[in-house]
Amino acid sequence: MKPRKSWREKLADSKDLPRVETIPEGMSKLWGRGTLVIPAPKEVDGLMRKVSPGKVTTINALREALARKHKATIGCPITTGIFARIAAEAAAEEEAEGKKRVTPYWRVLKSAGEINARYPGGIEGQRRRLEDEGHRVAARGKNFVVQDFERYLAKLS
Repeated sequence: MKPRKSWREKLADSKDLPRVETIPEGMSKLWGRGTLVIPAPKEVDGLMRKVSPGKVTTINALREALARKHKATIGCPITTGIFARIAAEAAAEEEAEGKKRVTPYWRVLKSAGEINARYPGGIEGQRRRLEDEGHRVAARGKNFVVQDFERYLAKLS
């Protein structure tokens, strides 16, 4: 049986990406017509690293920045989310080995300012990090959101 790749190995595997394609027919009902960029994992990680302490971003903002960079209509919602998770898990691997400066995945929120429970540390771990950076986190139903997150959005280019 082949050993599983580490998260850092997955992050480094570009799989011939980035690539710009026509939006597939199955996605066009939701996303419209045009092109989508399928980013490389390292591109997503690179954007996540640009979010400084006290700032946050969203998966949708990452997608928009990727689309602008590649002159595409949209950034792929599926791969961008997957690669953000890979970047988060790779950062957790690095932290476990004692590295201090890692990709600040806890600053990447879902579209409505919601904390992503699937990232390392779960909701509580990310909540603690965000609060340590000065954000207020509140329960909204069963989810947790950064209050007034729009005021703290990082500029991604």
